[in-house]
Amino acid sequence: MKKTLIVVDMQKDFIDGALGSKEAVAIVENVKKKIAEYQENGDEIIFTRDTHQADYLTTNEGKYLPVEHCIEGTDGWQIYEGLEVPGAIYINKPNFGYTGWADFQLEEVEMVGLCTDICVVSNALILKAVFPEIKVSVDASCCAGVTPESHEAALTTMRMCQVEVN
Repeated sequence: MKKTLIVVDMQKDFIDGALGSKEAVAIVENVKKKIAEYQENGDEIIFTRDTHQADYLTTNEGKYLPVEHCIEGTDGWQIYEGLEVPGAIYINKPNFGYTGWADFQLEEVEMVGLCTDICVVSNALILKAVFPEIKVSVDASCCAGVTPESHEAALTTMRMCQVEVN
């Protein structure tokens, strides 16, 4: 069975940049180990990148979250140093959830990354809707939310929607 690791938005702006947090910094080493495990096994690794343009503040998201972040091509948009690996797939997504998952041949998915309560949960639920019969799991030790409380709430939501939380 083909296994895929989806590394959600592990970008500089979410770790120690514009929207960074100590919780995000704290998961970097766990994520690095998880990526190394998948790479050693020859499994598929997909990185998503939150990708905004210079007009971000005029967008719907920008009105709700008026902090410029992950502007394409900037330092903050880059995958965090030390996480990228050769052969990985990169997806630039303009908002929380990527809607093109049906274009992939996914059989089993594990998710890690940021933010548990926004982009991780959004993509996990989209994956379950598109692929209702595959195993989708989230490693909670490799995720961080906007707050510890919203992280836990998102994990509960995912469990209720048949996403396995480890």
